[in-house]
Amino acid sequence: MYKTPVALLLSTLFASAQVCGATLIHAGKLITAENKQVLSEHTIVVKQDKIVALEAGFRQPTTEDVVIDLTQHTVMPGLMDMHTHFYTQFSPTVYSEGFTMNEADYALRGATFAEKTLMAGFTTVRELGDNHQISTALKKAIAKGYIKGPRIFAAGKSLATTGGHADPTNGVAAVYMADPGPKDGVINGADEARKAVRQRYKEGSDLIKITATGGVLSVAKSGSNPQFTDAELAAIVSTAKDYGMKVAVHAHGKEGMERAIKAGVDSIEHGTYMDKNTMAMMRKQGTYFVPTISAGKWAEEKSAIAGFFPELVRPKAATIGGRIQQTFAEAYKAGVKIAFGTDAGVYEHGNNWREFVYMTEVGMPALEAIQSATIEGARLLGVADELGSIKAGKIADIVAVPGDPLQDINLMGQVSFVMKAGQIYKQ
Repeated sequence: MYKTPVALLLSTLFASAQVCGATLIHAGKLITAENKQVLSEHTIVVKQDKIVALEAGFRQPTTEDVVIDLTQHTVMPGLMDMHTHFYTQFSPTVYSEGFTMNEADYALRGATFAEKTLMAGFTTVRELGDNHQISTALKKAIAKGYIKGPRIFAAGKSLATTGGHADPTNGVAAVYMADPGPKDGVINGADEARKAVRQRYKEGSDLIKITATGGVLSVAKSGSNPQFTDAELAAIVSTAKDYGMKVAVHAHGKEGMERAIKAGVDSIEHGTYMDKNTMAMMRKQGTYFVPTISAGKWAEEKSAIAGFFPELVRPKAATIGGRIQQTFAEAYKAGVKIAFGTDAGVYEHGNNWREFVYMTEVGMPALEAIQSATIEGARLLGVADELGSIKAGKIADIVAVPGDPLQDINLMGQVSFVMKAGQIYKQ
């Protein structure tokens, strides 16, 4: 790709600093996410892919150092979205895409969504369910530097029961319906559940995603009924633990949610109809809540457009979508652990920042919302010793916005600096 003389000079200087000197980021305001303190006029010292020091004041560079001037910005750790889908972006034609798009088409399109997400300041994501192992392919391509995108923790194909939310043959003609099994992410019984988890491991997935209740956008009647038995859930969780994999759970309905929490899953996604008892169970178990308010808002808005959704989907989108923000408000007040997640791919990729607005609208302070997208995401992933905050020894994932997002949360939509693992992608 052609670089302008200025861009070429910056790239050369940065590469030189990586070898000989350091990159000094002069931060006007700094949110480390280690605590609720906001620092002023600090220098972050980066060498190669690591943060090596955090110093009060603006360190004067040596001849071998490179200075990044963010003195008019708020600097913070790279953001994390715990619920994305790069293989898709919803539109009225999404239900027929499988008949017109090949695996390569999905992957190439997904690469553009990954880059948009990185440029929006999200340096790490959980990819929670796809087809054709697109997320694992993107994860490898990004790690090898073939394409630009966030660090991906991939679930691969979501697990469902026959006719459940992630059954890939829902809503199609009988001739195409067949009888998908564990390899396709559809299970019935504990033995098939174990096989499906092991298949995801074999395919290179980092975690397991299950659809414990009905869903909004699947072409099926119920959006909230329980869809796994206790035995199936126990088999999934125990097998996942054997392979060092966490379990994320799509759930709208209370019963399916509580079965999953009892089984020991790590996070509940959406969580629409949880109540005080559900929240108490989550607090006791340490289960994270990943709200995805953005997807709910989007679904509710589109449900008002005749023909946008199939008629089986439209009432679910109208009813369930609008409840998620209020559920989030109640869960936050109840002390449930919150990790930022949006369900990107339902709405347009790159607009993940709007979740911050929705969270703060109903009572979460802006700083806590940012922490939910940094250190709390890292804790959910089990990587808080490497990512999620600005601290010496951690990987240098650093982003910045102009001004002060604690005063105007909409500034989270104006990310102007992105560094991932010490490499600058946006400045």
